Amino acid sequence: MATKQKLLTDISLKGLEIAPSQIRGAVRIVPLLRREVRGDLRLMQRNYNEDITIVSLDGNIPEPGMKYYSYVPHGLVISWSEDGSPLASFGGQIMKSDGKRLDCGCATVRLMHRMAKREAKNQLRFLPLHLAMEGFLSLFFSGPDIAWSEYSKYALSHGLGSRYEMSVSGRYIAGLEDALRVFEIHPRQVGVLVFVAETLASAFVVPTPEDYRALHTSLLEDFYGELIYEYSLMFDKPLPMDLSVDDSTINSLADLRSAIAKMRSHWAAFQGFMAEGLLQRQLNSQRVFTAGPFVLQRFITDLRPKEENHIGEAIVRENGELEYLKTYRLSAAQTRRVYLLSQLHFYNWNIDATAKALGNTREEFVTRLETAGFGYLLNQQVRDAARKKGKK
Repeated sequence: MATKQKLLTDISLKGLEIAPSQIRGAVRIVPLLRREVRGDLRLMQRNYNEDITIVSLDGNIPEPGMKYYSYVPHGLVISWSEDGSPLASFGGQIMKSDGKRLDCGCATVRLMHRMAKREAKNQLRFLPLHLAMEGFLSLFFSGPDIAWSEYSKYALSHGLGSRYEMSVSGRYIAGLEDALRVFEIHPRQVGVLVFVAETLASAFVVPTPEDYRALHTSLLEDFYGELIYEYSLMFDKPLPMDLSVDDSTINSLADLRSAIAKMRSHWAAFQGFMAEGLLQRQLNSQRVFTAGPFVLQRFITDLRPKEENHIGEAIVRENGELEYLKTYRLSAAQTRRVYLLSQLHFYNWNIDATAKALGNTREEFVTRLETAGFGYLLNQQVRDAARKKGKK
């Protein structure tokens, strides 16, 4: 009997090489090359043209249930072989109806079933980044399990209720479109690390070089956090990072080859260090779908309020090699919100116990909740008491 594949505990670039970066303005793109391309997993983009997409998370549209609303420019379709045999490139012949399109006059709407939906025996459609964001929004969504007196009737009945987060299209990241247009694509390239003003904005990996070339510009349709957008406007130059070969040590072609290989190794190590906020972090992962020898999962890095934090999704084969990866860097405000919820959840939604653990008074913690946008969870008496205490 096959053993159940373990979930990711960290992001490893096993099977991938980091190549020297290319720079344009404040955008630095670091190519990721695959050492061995097997071809038993392929990925294709499916475009959508509606103004908004409504995804039924329980698969029942239009019946009542949990829904996810967003602009979704495209989905991704994966196909795989069970025995490791390579797959031919696939395209228009499998383009099929995906959900239902409605014209509401002022806007067009697409109704879809589930974030990840199996379409055939060896084919799955999922919504990139939205799969990760929906998992982020659903964290601690049910609210208090105990009817603490501090919480509003709404919180006790509906939990967090409707949650939303704001993001920015890649087309608004200054310099990104130009960078993707002019940068060289390596023959073995299957992904990138994207930095804006030396801040990791996104990591993207696909199974094959053919898949990457087809999806290279899809980074413009991804969404990014407000920090990345602001950095792209504030900075127009990256930090200087010069490496060179000492020509006094070069006496032959073999010496030159060795020196260049060493320089590339140093570049890879340094660029990996630049991304340590993602690559060296522990993950909390959730299995989404098992596709033969591959597992689709979504994750969030262990939360550190004063450091960078990421959410994302990945497909990993049985030996731990990364076949697909897409990440989103959380803003400081998004991190604060989910951190506060995580602490409330850990202390069974007890206001006093959570405040004490975080080094706050009860009133200070209530104020933090209100500032983070969760004041509606508390009843009016608790909020009024905190405001009154704060004015003394």
